[in-house]
Amino acid sequence: MTFTTFWGEGHDLDCLQMATRSLALFFVALVLVRVSGRRSFARRSAFDNIIVIVLGAVLSRPIYGASPFWPIVSGSAVLVVIHRLIGLAAAKFSFVERLAKGKCYTLWSEGRLDERAMLRNEISRSDLDAAARSQAHRMRFSEVAEIHFETSGELSIVDTRLGKG
Repeated sequence: MTFTTFWGEGHDLDCLQMATRSLALFFVALVLVRVSGRRSFARRSAFDNIIVIVLGAVLSRPIYGASPFWPIVSGSAVLVVIHRLIGLAAAKFSFVERLAKGKCYTLWSEGRLDERAMLRNEISRSDLDAAARSQAHRMRFSEVAEIHFETSGELSIVDTRLGKG
């Protein structure tokens, strides 16, 4: 048996060849994810979702022979390194962070609702109420101190009354 027997060539791959490629690609993907860093899969900002979506779309292609293995792996490695470098730069420089991740919006604070920010981010009063119920155990958003729309796309609550009954 030769390497080609296990690895295959072109588009007509059998089960053994796809399984061999899948096994190899699993470990390549594991290394790429580790290089990319934990934040790629823990955070859900647009910046982080890009690498997850692109890697998911691209890395499957060599398994069934739609694209050559090593060019896909090297291209994916470049994407991961770029993501990592931008992430490191964003941690150090606020202007890079703003470009890569966007900004946090305060939607509710001191009894005032920022309706422009809500419209810009497609957030309704019902969304604010739902966040107040799930995070602060309050029925209405007006019962919490602040609500922020984070760069991850999540609503976060500041409730000065939490822990006071």
